[in-house]
Amino acid sequence: MNTALLALDYTSVLIFALTGALVASRTQLDIVGFAFLACLTAVGGGTLRDVLLDRNPVFWIASPGFIGVAVAAAITMFFTAHLFENRYRALLWLDACALSVAVSAGAGVALSLNQPAPIVIIMGMITGCMGGLMRDVVVGQVPLVLKQGELYVSAAFAGATAAVLATNADTPPWLPLTICATVTLILRAGSLRFGWRLPVYRSRPPRN
Repeated sequence: MNTALLALDYTSVLIFALTGALVASRTQLDIVGFAFLACLTAVGGGTLRDVLLDRNPVFWIASPGFIGVAVAAAITMFFTAHLFENRYRALLWLDACALSVAVSAGAGVALSLNQPAPIVIIMGMITGCMGGLMRDVVVGQVPLVLKQGELYVSAAFAGATAAVLATNADTPPWLPLTICATVTLILRAGSLRFGWRLPVYRSRPPRN
């Protein structure tokens, strides 16, 4: 289980770092800005998760290789971002993949610590959503997590909830994490590809 969680953390750090570097390319930052934004995006959600769960030390302090992966991703993207025909579209799909892996990692960490179901769900959502939120706020963009009606936080919620339900069904330890990532990715991809949306609030004029 610990090996699986480590692999999930490394994978989410790598993909989220690539999204951070893509955003840096769209805002034309220098290579240091690329590295900063990639690292912030890559470890932001996991850091908040570990602080809230009182995991000591935080995952990337225990294994600085996470930062190395994020910086390597940033440098690679600095020299290759121009190859993407549509960088925003690439960002959306990379972010969707990162979300599914990170939600699974966050839920898995909480499950490994025997946290109750609500905490597992919240930790999955935090790990999946907060890094991208920090990334977008820093560069002054409307965060993807708040795009009108899109399945993002709701996809993370559904995935983490699926992990809890699978765990309660007494499945092998790896299966809840796989189900979590799959549900999250399907919902997020459906929102991007097919326009799946949640209803949004519409103001109405007051009645006389």
